Amino acid sequence: MIRVLIADDHAVVRQGLRTFLELQDDIDVVGEAEDGEQALEAVAALEPDVVLMDLVMPGLGGVGAIERLRERGSPARVIVLTSFLDEDKVLPAVRAGAAGYLLKDAAPAELVRAIRIVDGGEALLHPAVAARVLREVVEDGDRAQRHQLLTPREREVLALVARGRANKAIAFELGVAEKTVKTHVGNILGKLGLSDRTQAALYAVREGLG
Repeated sequence: MIRVLIADDHAVVRQGLRTFLELQDDIDVVGEAEDGEQALEAVAALEPDVVLMDLVMPGLGGVGAIERLRERGSPARVIVLTSFLDEDKVLPAVRAGAAGYLLKDAAPAELVRAIRIVDGGEALLHPAVAARVLREVVEDGDRAQRHQLLTPREREVLALVARGRANKAIAFELGVAEKTVKTHVGNILGKLGLSDRTQAALYAVREGLG
């Protein structure tokens, strides 16, 4: 079962998402949060696999909550679910470590697919979001900014991926859980616009990061 936490300040949105997601045989909605602070507390208490995170909430917003989760080394994977496609919302969320970015008008089946993909360690961005990220930070000649998207720990993981290490070996070497490594790898692929570990390893070698 994929354990899902819903973080949104609108009760009707949370209820609608819960009602639909609980119809899925492989998804269990383990909790809800009304803002970023509640989301952090719920993640610590409930240990969800995936968090559906609204960006604009009272107090601590979605980007701040994602940053705090990454700082704490949480293995939870975050899908931003929002109404905003503004670049000042999109890019900070991706840089913070969101593994997915969907609009609230996404089809229900698309949301379920995103949850399954992100739980599997991959990244999934709304096409318009992917285009903006690629245009802004993955253009040719702008490789330095691509590297800046990675956290120091993600750079460590990328270097070990480039050396052919499996997740279990990376986890042992860095002293973290294997699931945490899986999260880092997914974040790396999403931020660099890559589809698999092989591409990540080739990128790291080519750019002198391995």
